[in-house]
Amino acid sequence: MPFRQNTAMNWTTPRDLKVQLSRLWERGELLQPLITNQPVFPLQLKLKGPGSADLTGRFEAVRAWIAGLTAMPQIRIEWCEIRHRVQGLQRLPQSVWIDAPDSAFALLAKQREVRCFEQIVSATRSAQPALLPWLARRPLQAIELADQWPQLLTIVCWLAGHPRPGIYLRQVDIPGIHSKFIEAHRAVLTELLDHALPAAAITSGRAGVNQFAARYGFLEKPARIHFRVLDAQIKLLPGPELPIVSLDDRSFAQLEIPVRRVFITENEVNFLAFPPVSGAIAIFGSGYGWEALSRAQWLMQCPIYYWGDIDTHGFAILNQLRTSFAHVTSLLMDRTTLMAHRELWGEEPDPVTHDLPRLTAAECALFDELRDNRIRKGLRLEQERVGFHWVTAAVQAIAARHCDEE
Repeated sequence: MPFRQNTAMNWTTPRDLKVQLSRLWERGELLQPLITNQPVFPLQLKLKGPGSADLTGRFEAVRAWIAGLTAMPQIRIEWCEIRHRVQGLQRLPQSVWIDAPDSAFALLAKQREVRCFEQIVSATRSAQPALLPWLARRPLQAIELADQWPQLLTIVCWLAGHPRPGIYLRQVDIPGIHSKFIEAHRAVLTELLDHALPAAAITSGRAGVNQFAARYGFLEKPARIHFRVLDAQIKLLPGPELPIVSLDDRSFAQLEIPVRRVFITENEVNFLAFPPVSGAIAIFGSGYGWEALSRAQWLMQCPIYYWGDIDTHGFAILNQLRTSFAHVTSLLMDRTTLMAHRELWGEEPDPVTHDLPRLTAAECALFDELRDNRIRKGLRLEQERVGFHWVTAAVQAIAARHCDEE
């Protein structure tokens, strides 16, 4: 009959010893010596056993406990002798040891995983020894990647030989490896490449899987800017009088067109329906990403109007846009517009709470009211809910004001 520990006792069982060893396995500590050569064994495990009083009151339970430990062939027991007044001279386990890694792996039934890791280490030591510290830190992740490890090693070796290649990932021509494999493993490849490549081959300011290409010198898909001509007199392309155009950011930055004012809106339908304006274009906004637009220095010479939601994120986006274009004016993001559309209010799920230093005094006052829930909790007015006659009137007023100035 297998030994069952009395719940009132707190003696270390064979299962407890295996749990202790499993924790070391999960932390990778049992596999690290295969790389570091720093000995872990012999390894002492924690042991709590019966005392002198138990020999009197639970002698049979003590014998069963000892039998359970001695039935474990993977451990070595150190004994101590106790002379008991009733039971006489008795030998009790004093400590438990595992003397060799093979014994530990057998107790955990991890022999297959160990053989797999040994093959990974051998291949890595031969092809890319700079990755050995990574294997020492993440041995279990390496085992999970065993089927992909040859390809990962090949990619790292290729980039080590072609640092900052200046091509698209699709153009990487490695037999048996396609770009989708690289894209699917960008997270682990980032860790591996950071170990294997010299600092000069890494753009340290680019982090995260979405910036993998930029970090290692591949070409990135160019950012595209979508804009609409709002004046039929601006002859940009043959075709419709008010064309919708998509350009890569570098081409947009070099545009030479007679634009005297620019409107930016975050909502696509508002972008498509934006009313005609003399000498103007409308740009379909990009939320918090303004890096692509900031390359167009000619925008510094144009009045820019930003129309976003009346909520904390709308003002945060406006605030960020002003880091690139400090002269931006907000459009229909005022208290009057908000209060005139009370029946169309919605709720903002995750409001911004930090200060926005680039807002005007009026914008800051409204932002504070929204952030502090002074009007209503989580209040927002999405831009597509603003009456279109409000939009038309606001745009016409801007056009008239500029016409007078011109």
